[in-house]
Amino acid sequence: MSVFRSPSNPIIEPKDVRPSREDFKVIGVFNAGVTRLKDEVILLLRVAEKPISPDPKVVLAAIYDVSEGNIVLKEFSEDDPENDFSDPRLIIAHGETYLTSISHLKLARSRNGIDFEIEETPALAPANEYETFGIEDPRISLIEGTYYVNYVAVSPLGVTTRLASTEDFKSFQRHGVIFCPENKDVVLFPERVAGKYYAIHRPASPLFQRNEIWLAESPDLHCWGNHRYLMGLRAGFWDEMKIGASAVPFQIDRGWLEVYHGVDQENRYCLGAVLLDAHQPWKVIARSDRPIFEPQADYEREGFFGNVVFSCGLLFEDDKLKIYYGAADTSICYAELDLDDAIGSLNPP
Repeated sequence: MSVFRSPSNPIIEPKDVRPSREDFKVIGVFNAGVTRLKDEVILLLRVAEKPISPDPKVVLAAIYDVSEGNIVLKEFSEDDPENDFSDPRLIIAHGETYLTSISHLKLARSRNGIDFEIEETPALAPANEYETFGIEDPRISLIEGTYYVNYVAVSPLGVTTRLASTEDFKSFQRHGVIFCPENKDVVLFPERVAGKYYAIHRPASPLFQRNEIWLAESPDLHCWGNHRYLMGLRAGFWDEMKIGASAVPFQIDRGWLEVYHGVDQENRYCLGAVLLDAHQPWKVIARSDRPIFEPQADYEREGFFGNVVFSCGLLFEDDKLKIYYGAADTSICYAELDLDDAIGSLNPP
């Protein structure tokens, strides 16, 4: 697959983003929602921060305290055998799970799509009981003149998907939880189909260890129902362990094209495509037998969580997929792929 990677990659790195507190450091800026606002490319960045511990034997977790209305720190000793730090993203202590970082969403703007000005203060930050461990992985859908931002909210209550909206990316209105735990990788179709709104989502099944893609519909973007199983894992393929939506789907002459991510046996995250029927989006017409984009560059293979290319958004312009993606859960990068190449990867299911 012929993929053009920007020679400026990574286009945004942790060093480019100011932490929200002096005792925090930015360890990752990745998985950005993408759209256009007038003549600017807008990125809504996921910024992951980690508290700086003054004691090398103590790991700190940052948690939004609802009663205090701010972020507090919790200590975990490396000398305590009950504390598990084997996954760099997690702390498992006495049967409870915490995150080693806390994320918020920050706005970046660019006229050329490569050089971005990053705002100092978060656009959206943890603010309620559903967001105590942070907010992550936004997707932006422009629907009927309003920008809708759905994002992942993490807390001990579970992983939910919440919705916000904005007209100008200066102020946001929160609309609450739209998909209950455990559910993430939600993308909203940018227009109605036969009068209904549609969303792709990824519920998790802890009993059967299934992470597969479903479709839901709504009359108002708030209440979602008529859930349908859309597509599943494929043994022996690049997407045999996990799958989930990535970018907001867009229309081509053959239907809706959705770029999604898949995970293989080696825990490698790649991107592929699926073509859905234009009028009945619960029908899969064709699907990538091979990745359209996979981790190959050093900055994709090495980082906080290596061998990852993960997109939350792209621009479809001039028959090209202009993909903004997180590389190794560390930085933001940019790549381009011809639409014909993406279509060439598709085969009937």
